[in-house]
Amino acid sequence: MHPVLFHIGAILIPSYGALAAVGVLLALLLTQRTARIAGLNTGHVWNLCVVSLFAALIAQRLLLVVVNLRDLRNHPAWLLTLAMVHHPLLAAAGALAGVVSAAICARWQKLPFRTTADVLAAPMALGMAFEQLGTLLAGSGYGTDTTVRWAVTYTHPLAAVWSGTPLGVPLHPVQAYVALAFFTLSLFLFIGQPAIRQSGDLAGLWLMGTGVAVFITELWRDTEGRGAMLNGALDGPQLGAIAMVLAGALVLLERKPKAAVSEVANA
Repeated sequence: MHPVLFHIGAILIPSYGALAAVGVLLALLLTQRTARIAGLNTGHVWNLCVVSLFAALIAQRLLLVVVNLRDLRNHPAWLLTLAMVHHPLLAAAGALAGVVSAAICARWQKLPFRTTADVLAAPMALGMAFEQLGTLLAGSGYGTDTTVRWAVTYTHPLAAVWSGTPLGVPLHPVQAYVALAFFTLSLFLFIGQPAIRQSGDLAGLWLMGTGVAVFITELWRDTEGRGAMLNGALDGPQLGAIAMVLAGALVLLERKPKAAVSEVANA
């Protein structure tokens, strides 16, 4: 595949970063649409998204610096290559920082928490789909060996350097499987937003849908560096996926009295 999208002189533009940026931009634009449908202040929602995005990026970079501090002391120039590193732990740290900062920002701007979560559901799925397309091009989070006709074979040496991708071996394009699942989830959530019966339902469906997609597609993902759990029965992302499904089920099961729902809708 193509870990480098193009060159500008001696500067490399990584495919992962470019596609992730496109995903973020499209997600922000879609958020403006979903916010209008929900009747929320689009400016406040935009501010919340920007704050949570920067919080996620800062948390990921800080984690990378802390983990690689000894090497960075000896090779300070390696700091410029940290953006090429992808790992499930980084995604988890970024997601946690983003959610916490979004909750704080929503409270500060007096945005209804559950409705705001619904507004963010479809855009988040869209952004995650593009992020997975970026990992497909970069070779990060690669799949297991396979003989299927649609297998991908990486040959670019930077895929091995940046992501440890095996070269010259046909692999399941598991990143494409995940991207397709997230695209489908985003479309489903966006189309279903006007028909929502109670605030928080879309967020619950996003949690469950994302968890199911991650758990199933991990079956075709190489387990290297993903944290084996229960003697290899599960990996780290699958354990997180189970937690997401359970959290989504709890959100969907929590029903408010009709009077309370009316008050939220009229807020």
